[in-house]
Amino acid sequence: MNPTIDIICIGEVLIDFIGHEINTSINKTKDYHRFLGGSPTNVAVNASRLGMNTALVATCGKDGLGDYILRKLKARHVDTSLIRIAPTAPTSVIFVSKSTETPDFIPYRQADCEIHEDQLPDDTIAQAKIFHTTCFALSKNPARTTILNRAKKAKELGLQLSIDLNFSERIWPDRIEAQSVIKEYLSNDPLVKLSEDDCFRLFGEIKTEAFIFEYFHQLGASTICLTKGKEGVTVSDIEEGIFYQKANPIEEVKDATGAGDAFWTGFLYGKIEHKSLTDCIAIAQKLAAIKLQTLGTLPENLDIIQMIQAQ
Repeated sequence: MNPTIDIICIGEVLIDFIGHEINTSINKTKDYHRFLGGSPTNVAVNASRLGMNTALVATCGKDGLGDYILRKLKARHVDTSLIRIAPTAPTSVIFVSKSTETPDFIPYRQADCEIHEDQLPDDTIAQAKIFHTTCFALSKNPARTTILNRAKKAKELGLQLSIDLNFSERIWPDRIEAQSVIKEYLSNDPLVKLSEDDCFRLFGEIKTEAFIFEYFHQLGASTICLTKGKEGVTVSDIEEGIFYQKANPIEEVKDATGAGDAFWTGFLYGKIEHKSLTDCIAIAQKLAAIKLQTLGTLPENLDIIQMIQAQ
């Protein structure tokens, strides 16, 4: 069967209320602007923007914010048929400081973790190429159990798995439990994306690149992308070894929120297009650079595919 879905993204859908004043703490931020958010949601929207067929498996509330989410996803051509409307839990929201570095945030989690196994049938998984999720999504049940079970089925059906290890102790206070769940997911050999900040939070201390790559390879991941912000990205691949690419120069960073999701969308796009690892990273860096210079989602008025493919 020829896959009809490029990427199934499963995990959190929510509303980001992003502060209007740049590099101002949440304590002092007066005004917030509303954006569609959630890491797997961002990947689904970005991938659709690049012409890929994407489906989002997620849950929102039966409320005005849930209506907003569905309207925005449909407008961006993301398949919403796998989204559940929770009858009582309100839509999850996160307040985020607008920042040129890693943003501060306060999560108010409700409906996002109410993901049930019947939302993603086997025959739907079988129609896809990539199964993508996040550490955030794995942090609470029932979403955790659903994602682990569906990931195992996706592996059996021959899909490439993927994960953004966006660990935060504010989202997942039990670090030992988090490491155990990550271990279970990584046994499926997903493509792994994580940042230096993620690593520091996950291990509670600074670790060397050698430690990080050995740790996650031993858990079962063949390809690991370690992003380092303006310092670029280092990739460790079981077959191709370790290599580094510097970040694209940017004149003005307008907003760092979602830049990692843009990066990973570019990487997955490259994998689907059968690009080399170095090309996948180059595409990822270009998409991240575009996002860093944009507030909210990727700009609508640019030929982004042409921009990221240009050498």
